[in-house]
Amino acid sequence: MRSGRVDDHRIDVVTRPRLYSGMQPSADSLQIGNYIGALLQWRDLQSSYDAYFSVVDLHALTVAQDPSVLREKTRRTAAQYIAAGIEPSLSTLYVQSHVRAHAELAWILSTITGFGEAGRMTQFKDKSSRYGQDGTSVGLFTYPVLMAADILLYQTDVVPVGDDQKQHVELTRTLAERFNSRFGETFTVPMPVIQKETARIYDLQNPTSKMSKSAESDAGVIWMLDDPAKSAKKIMRAVTDNEGSVRFDRENKPGVSNLLTIYAALTGQQVSSIENEYAGRGYGDFKKGLAEVVVNEFAPVRARALELLDDPAELDRILAENAAKADAVADATLSDVYDRVGLLRRV
Repeated sequence: MRSGRVDDHRIDVVTRPRLYSGMQPSADSLQIGNYIGALLQWRDLQSSYDAYFSVVDLHALTVAQDPSVLREKTRRTAAQYIAAGIEPSLSTLYVQSHVRAHAELAWILSTITGFGEAGRMTQFKDKSSRYGQDGTSVGLFTYPVLMAADILLYQTDVVPVGDDQKQHVELTRTLAERFNSRFGETFTVPMPVIQKETARIYDLQNPTSKMSKSAESDAGVIWMLDDPAKSAKKIMRAVTDNEGSVRFDRENKPGVSNLLTIYAALTGQQVSSIENEYAGRGYGDFKKGLAEVVVNEFAPVRARALELLDDPAELDRILAENAAKADAVADATLSDVYDRVGLLRRV
């Protein structure tokens, strides 16, 4: 049992299962795919779990970063977490590098990770083949080990991830079980919670490619901090097809299907209900309706994020307070790990 506070009255509540997830501070603004695919789910999950959400800035160092830009992106990402509904009073929201145990546990775990295991990670193989040997860092190679440390530090029960990260969580489970087998029960073995396929959002101009910060054209990406009028214009110019009927068919109508997915995710409506609503009305009406939905969703999010960014001292205070909470849990795990592997305690 642990204590909580509701309306200023102390109550005892059963300890909730623990959840961990995070995103890199990789752009000036998160995009609608991050919002639908992660933040909306995190917002819902924080009520049921003891949730830890991190801006994983150490992971961002696997590619070259301008130091001042990285600091600004980290703040901007944290502000958007909060603006999207991740409540620091309900969840532990912090910056990864503010908790040094992440890097320390990653080193310990790297000593029980096989070279072949790390080399078989799909993301590493894809990126190393793209950038070549000289353009691939050791940090990129050990990225999944740091991710394992992120998760295991908090005795995490569940990890909400997309399909592209499932392999990394499987490695985390393997390392937890290996450590427990060699040194005694130490880590909770986490379970991945795979996000639904319907949460995947595609580029507005190239609806067969996932929406990404590295898109060829900004016209295909809806940024959370975009001016609402700009977001509406992007939706009105989104690629559809010549058929004119609003119906979901991922294979033959990828553009319309993508817009339907966004509409359903933001309103909570079933796709079939939206299809019925716009039956016979054409793409113009449909896009206008979706533009209104997107603007209504993101206008308050954008306003709240900009408000937080206008007061960086207060944002830093929130992050520091939450980092202290994360530190307490992470340090307890790390101390146990150090004991188990035989490191001498400092006196």
